[in-house]
Amino acid sequence: MLLPIVDRHVMRQVSLPLAGALVIGLLMLLADRMVRLLDTTLGKKNSFSVVFEMLAYLVPHYLGTALPAALFLGLLLGFGKMSANSETDAFMASGIGLNRMARPVILMGVAISLISLVIMGWLQPYARYAYRSVVFDVQNVEVFYLAEEGVFMQAGDRTFIIDKLNRSTNAFDHVFIYENKGDKGSDTVTASRGRLLESPAGQRPTLHLEDGHRLTFKEPPDVNSPNPVVGDATEFALADTPLGRISKDIFRPRGEDERELTLPELVTALDNPPPKASTANVASELSERLVTAASILILPYLAIPFAVGNRRSARGFRTGVALVLIVVYNEIIHQGASLANHGVASPLLTMWLPCLLLAVFAAWRYIGTCFTLRNDPIGILIDRVGDFFGNLRHVVVRRMGWGTPS
Repeated sequence: MLLPIVDRHVMRQVSLPLAGALVIGLLMLLADRMVRLLDTTLGKKNSFSVVFEMLAYLVPHYLGTALPAALFLGLLLGFGKMSANSETDAFMASGIGLNRMARPVILMGVAISLISLVIMGWLQPYARYAYRSVVFDVQNVEVFYLAEEGVFMQAGDRTFIIDKLNRSTNAFDHVFIYENKGDKGSDTVTASRGRLLESPAGQRPTLHLEDGHRLTFKEPPDVNSPNPVVGDATEFALADTPLGRISKDIFRPRGEDERELTLPELVTALDNPPPKASTANVASELSERLVTAASILILPYLAIPFAVGNRRSARGFRTGVALVLIVVYNEIIHQGASLANHGVASPLLTMWLPCLLLAVFAAWRYIGTCFTLRNDPIGILIDRVGDFFGNLRHVVVRRMGWGTPS
């Protein structure tokens, strides 16, 4: 046997709800994002394959959020079930204490913390850059695929409208295109017919126009000038123009901001931040990733005292309080990262201090639960509040005439 029977049993009780919560959480997060991505890509060629490619790049981002939450929920449900079935009492009666039972999940927490550090420190930056590259490609290269008949559309600096469109052949009739070049003037093109020509992978598609006119202004019109700007009018039988502003193959290098940097790169960037970030941005991002990984190490010590107890009737309420506590803590870290990101306060105060306070609170309750016989004051308070709401529920049910509560 690679693991003693105690460790195998505890791991089994915790792993099943952990895996279920992780899968359900990821699916919910990805499903929500998938709806928004479909709005962006619908109507484009291979839109569904693009959506799934973008979702794949989002998995490390959502995994970094879902993994700690799934671990905490798995600990609460696993140890809560063992406590409800008196399995923890049986183990302790045989000389196996809670601290010994917690050993495998503490090691699990260490492993998940290291995995999360790899995900946040390396996978997320590369996946975020790849995701932004695909978004850039979708928004700037293939916008013409979204064209609708009789509707003005925007493609970069170009505004266009098409009278008739045949999507099966990428052909269209009667097109109007206006391109604003700023200080260099503008171009207005009309054509009787046209077609969108496919190009090799990663290159911009070409707009092929036939039987058209072009009106070019080399400078913007000045309404206050007594001499109006004269444009150059030309006719053409055939004209080709590329769509989009830039090719995917020459998308900007990775590292434009702090979120695209790996952990070693963040440390280096503290003295030399990237173009679209400041030293405060880099310090905040580095601290947030490290605090998130460190917080995972605290979760077993925080969850076990909430999950076990002598009062079966109050166990569900204790689980709810634990979940609220961890949600509030995550919000504090998130807001602290925002404050540090804007240079309002130091990450040591806004993120590391709350992490330290949570660690002290979790250690105090864990030691009291596993190594002492004293009553847990926090547990007693939670049970009393739970009893109050339980009694209140009974009173409301009787007053409303809903019958005897089950």
